[in-house]
Amino acid sequence: MAKYGQKVKEKVGQALHEPKKGQLRTGSGQKVTSRQQAVAIGLDQTRRAGGKVPPKKSSSKRK
Repeated sequence: MAKYGQKVKEKVGQALHEPKKGQLRTGSGQKVTSRQQAVAIGLDQTRRAGGKVPPKKSSSKRK
């Protein structure tokens, strides 16, 4: 079973092309410099749009 939907493929692909044009920005207004940042932004946009994306992994788990 696929973890990601079709909408994810489109959004992430679009996000990967935007840094080359200088259009993709982080939340603080900085230009996106790495591929990982672009993928993370594309996944976040897809989550907000209601696409089929696995939940975010939390950085630390509290007990």
